Amino acid sequence: MSTTQARAGGPQSIPALLHRNAKEFADAPAYREKEFGIWQSWSWAETAEEVEALALGMLDLGLAEGDFVAIIGRNRPKLYWAMVSAQMCGAVPVPLYQDSVAEEMAYVLNHCGARFVIAGDQEQVDKVIEVQGELPDFERMIYLDTRGLRKYDHSKLDSYADIQARGRDKRKELRPELERRQEKLSYDDTCVMLYTSGTTGKPKGVVLSNRNVIETAKSSSEFDGLRQSDDILAYLPMAWVGDFIFSVGQAMWTGFCTNCPESAETMMTDLREIGPTYYFAPPRVFENQLTNVMIRMEDSGKLKRWLFDHFMAHAREVGPRLLDGKPVGLWDRIKYRLGELAIYGPLKNTLGFSRVRVGYTAGEAIGPEIFDFYRSLGINLKQLYGQTEATVFITAQPDGEVRSDTVGVCCPGVELKIGDSGEVYYRSPGVFVEYYKNPESTASTKDAEGWVATGDAGFIEEDTGHLRIIDRAKDVGQMADGSLFAPKYVENKLKFFPNILEAVVFGNGRSECTAFINIDLMAVGNWAERNNIGYASYQELARHPKVMDMIQSHVEEVNRSVAEDEMLSGCQVHRFVVLHKELDADDGELTRTRKVRRNIIGDKYDDIIRALYDGSNSVHTVTEVTYEDGRKGSISATLEIREAKTWPATQKMAAE
Repeated sequence: MSTTQARAGGPQSIPALLHRNAKEFADAPAYREKEFGIWQSWSWAETAEEVEALALGMLDLGLAEGDFVAIIGRNRPKLYWAMVSAQMCGAVPVPLYQDSVAEEMAYVLNHCGARFVIAGDQEQVDKVIEVQGELPDFERMIYLDTRGLRKYDHSKLDSYADIQARGRDKRKELRPELERRQEKLSYDDTCVMLYTSGTTGKPKGVVLSNRNVIETAKSSSEFDGLRQSDDILAYLPMAWVGDFIFSVGQAMWTGFCTNCPESAETMMTDLREIGPTYYFAPPRVFENQLTNVMIRMEDSGKLKRWLFDHFMAHAREVGPRLLDGKPVGLWDRIKYRLGELAIYGPLKNTLGFSRVRVGYTAGEAIGPEIFDFYRSLGINLKQLYGQTEATVFITAQPDGEVRSDTVGVCCPGVELKIGDSGEVYYRSPGVFVEYYKNPESTASTKDAEGWVATGDAGFIEEDTGHLRIIDRAKDVGQMADGSLFAPKYVENKLKFFPNILEAVVFGNGRSECTAFINIDLMAVGNWAERNNIGYASYQELARHPKVMDMIQSHVEEVNRSVAEDEMLSGCQVHRFVVLHKELDADDGELTRTRKVRRNIIGDKYDDIIRALYDGSNSVHTVTEVTYEDGRKGSISATLEIREAKTWPATQKMAAE
């Protein structure tokens, strides 16, 4: 589509969509935020006025076209507005992960050359101040929450409210310039720059145009029939492309309402109060919610447990069929309706899912049992596959074609192909413009015809057109005997167990696979309490013999399952350790989106890996850790190494 054609078809930018919504949906709610326990709401007309006031204020500060504006903080309407205000001025918003340490922020701020920073609170202000000496382009910072900042040096600090007030005061003087800049915005101008998670190196700045964002928002909204009356809960990191497309792109395109929780601690309560109709969460969120449900059921009375088990068994049989509109007998429908009254309805209400019409999960593979559990309740949970470079959407599951073992079919406007090495390639209107200041990476990722290498290995089913992802292409290798090594396949199976939070499998080029495992403190802690097992720390619980026995049983169960896959049977885990600490983004072991950094983990825990392969029964290790206040320390532990039972390839289960 050319720019001329795009202009004929509708708004050319996010600010243009905002102006359209302010006219068409003037009094409808656009944003809500819970603060001090009370929900506050802004209509589309009020939102447009708030955004314009901030844009005028930033013009008065000297914000120039093409400048980069960094935005740091938790999900709040005013920070979403800041992104649109920057766009109005012809500048480029760059949201950062709010849990990034100062050093990580310094890299991004330096790389993009941000002149302005909009920070949510004192914590984020302090991080920028800590590294401002390393930021030659940095000029001013605008802060939202004033608490704790009264006595700071305000030579480079301004409050959000003050900048808006300046904008309103100078509206008559500055509005012609603001209108001139908005009228210049085209489909091919930059809309936002989002940084990748940096699993293998420094994060890369992904430049997304108005075309990328608006075309993707339009097609994905039509794909799922999203409506102006829908509600979403915005709680995922603002620096993540998924949050941007859901809370800004699709919200602006459809005009639905974006709801921001009061804090991470109140998120589940706020979720129940809002009852979103459109909901997204990574698998870990769904897993945690299910873990909480099962813990509560373990603590309930016998009758309640019996009712739950009885009706959930029925739901697993008929719930997905009902959801997909497939034929179900009258008695089964009646029994399911009784289950809805007794179990499913109250459970969905407790989870906050009573009104969910469309739900998605992505980022990692979700366990079939977990996926089927939510669909059995009548929740239309589906999977999608996407990347920052695709403006999220590559494939998604249409209603009636939802399966736990695929990530769906091509989204509207997307083309797929599989390379000779098995790597998945795509092209679409959502394909990113470039990696900022990185032409080499741009050229190696996107070819002259617009095809983008995903870095994932997979295949397309001939009969259905559904895409199945095997693993990260760079992680797929060979065992010493030449058999396929695909660690993510095994790791995802291990993480299907609520007691296992994280798993990292090793084995490329070796004769057998081994694994690091993190226990889930909440799930295992509750199990320990029910079994009268005392513990004083994560480390003490992780090395308890009964916990080790439980994890070993999970590993062996996974091995039984892996043995049935002839192609991947060599990936069974022979030896494992339960780590003495949780893998942590602050320690560089995970990205901010909780993706494993294999190379860093391999180097950091080299002594443990050696012990896994040299036949040792235990290993003593000392590990550097980062505390919440940024201080460094170390913890030492002696870890037990366990042998896990393995099975011959393709051996059938005894029960069969």
